[in-house]
Amino acid sequence: MTQRAAIEPFIAMEVAREASLRAAAGESIVRFDVGQPHWGAPAAALAAAEKAMRSEALGYTEGLGAMVLRREIAAMYAREHGLDIDPARIVITTGASGAFTLAFLALFDTAARVVIASPGYPPYRHILKALGMEAVIVEADVADGLQLTTTLLQQAGTFDGALVASPANPTGAMLSRDDLAGLCAAMRVAGKPLISDEIYHGLTYATPATTALAFDDDVIVVNSFSKYWAMTGWRVGWIVAPPRLVKSIERLAQNLTVAPPTISQVAALGALTAKQECEERRALYAENRALLLKELPGLGLPPVVTPGGAFYVLADVAAHTDDSMAFSRRLLAEAGVAVTPGVDFCATRGRGWARLAYCRPGAEIEVGIARLALLARG
Repeated sequence: MTQRAAIEPFIAMEVAREASLRAAAGESIVRFDVGQPHWGAPAAALAAAEKAMRSEALGYTEGLGAMVLRREIAAMYAREHGLDIDPARIVITTGASGAFTLAFLALFDTAARVVIASPGYPPYRHILKALGMEAVIVEADVADGLQLTTTLLQQAGTFDGALVASPANPTGAMLSRDDLAGLCAAMRVAGKPLISDEIYHGLTYATPATTALAFDDDVIVVNSFSKYWAMTGWRVGWIVAPPRLVKSIERLAQNLTVAPPTISQVAALGALTAKQECEERRALYAENRALLLKELPGLGLPPVVTPGGAFYVLADVAAHTDDSMAFSRRLLAEAGVAVTPGVDFCATRGRGWARLAYCRPGAEIEVGIARLALLARG
């Protein structure tokens, strides 16, 4: 095995595998583990894909993706954010994961140091390591919503770029408009690129999320159809890149993947017309969120921070354990409840945390809470 392959596992997916095996064996499992919406792609996406499969050859698109989809994404930025984004700057990718790989390769050379706040999405650091780069992990403060701040940037030492997510995984925490603007300004002064993970945009419950593009046209934005549009398995995302990077990303995309999956791009184009259906689902997530925020403290599982978006609660499990991995295994074995241990997101403090995803039907959330209550009282 090469050093590049010697990366840590994505524990959330390992928990998901075990939960799926138990469910397939006939066990009743409540799925708080993976951030995968229960309902799947919107009806308009499925209809568009079905029509295309019956009538089109579905050959390659260009490496940057189908221009018709890129234009519609640009139109969405105009509607949602009042921004005039040239469709030529939009790169369709194989999910957000493919977007991060392309962005990292286009922006950074081997041994580059990229600042990331902890807790954070594990594949950020794993992809960087596999590419021969270094994730500079800075411990975010609960008082700051466990988000990256300009103070943490100053404490990071020498670095070549930074990555921020709002709303964030695993916390659901959001940066205020002013704080995001401050980060953009600090990175601009430093002369270093900022990557903004905006995959959970659309899934907010009080204040709408702001794109980093509102403050700096030179940031690199990553987004995807996986979360708001519930199209995880379709593997289709996008980058909004500065014009200077588009050609580099195109060359990388042509050689690494040739082009994004055509059928997924067709479905994504349909999904962009499904605002009402997606908003109805967001309302269901809001109900689940409210229920968990109400019930978890009484079970000795209070939220570490209040989630403003996404569909996660990062719970403090210190009243029950100092080993979230063992706690996760026990919940699955004894209560039939799958959660992701906090060590997946933070190696140190994560021993006292666990992430619960609430993108499931409300009845399932209620069953999960009841099972957690039985275990907590035991």
